[in-house]
Amino acid sequence: MTPGTRHKVIGTFDDITSSTPEKSLLETTKSSGGRNNSGKMTVRYIGGGHKRMYRVVDFKRNKDNMSAVVKTIEYDPNRSARIALINYPDGEKRYMLAPNGLAVGQTVSTGAGVAPEVGNTLFLADIPLGTVIHNIELYPGQGAVMARSAGTYAQLLAREGKFAIIKLPSGETRMVLVTCRATVGVVSNPDHSLESHGKAGRRRWLGRRPRNRGVSMNPVDHPMGGGEGRSSGGHPRSRKGLLAKGYKTRNPKKTTSKFIVSRRKK
Repeated sequence: MTPGTRHKVIGTFDDITSSTPEKSLLETTKSSGGRNNSGKMTVRYIGGGHKRMYRVVDFKRNKDNMSAVVKTIEYDPNRSARIALINYPDGEKRYMLAPNGLAVGQTVSTGAGVAPEVGNTLFLADIPLGTVIHNIELYPGQGAVMARSAGTYAQLLAREGKFAIIKLPSGETRMVLVTCRATVGVVSNPDHSLESHGKAGRRRWLGRRPRNRGVSMNPVDHPMGGGEGRSSGGHPRSRKGLLAKGYKTRNPKKTTSKFIVSRRKK
């Protein structure tokens, strides 16, 4: 209908059942605008955006041997996936990352001996090999840190002693302790990667300011700046001079490198 909607592709929000978040699970957030404590801009291209409340999401899923009922599937402005409000028999309410296929009225459980069904959280020692999982802990009791984005999932390939071998969304295969927890299923909102904003204003609503390329700057501003006309800018690198496009930035002496079975594909 308009130039802004001509190329816009967004989700349908059909899976969302409630537009009002649970008040007891909300916290205020303060946006920095990319500025530090003295007001100086230290991170570029950040600022503005719609005001948000943070939804406290339970990434630990440590309420064992108690089934919870899914009450709502909600939109979360702080993440690409949907979140689900679950009610426990003792009256406690929590938010969890909603896996694809989770519906209102279903029950989800956590702990040892739980059936490996969608939405249930188990120890890696109890999950059948080949199962698709998400919301994975890196250290026992830490809370989930891996495979949390919309549509992502990992796969449990094998178990060797006290380690489980997992193939991560990046393609990396790594070892994780079998005492870590993971949730069965794929993260919700898998069509998120197909979205197209359609206009610059939609990026501004998300708090992202205009970003210009290094080659369009002057030499004083960027290593790739300067030159007559549209010059290529030399080797691709960041504003600080750190090489891009294949230059490895991971510390070769990092102690956790021994847990990586194979690195991600280029």
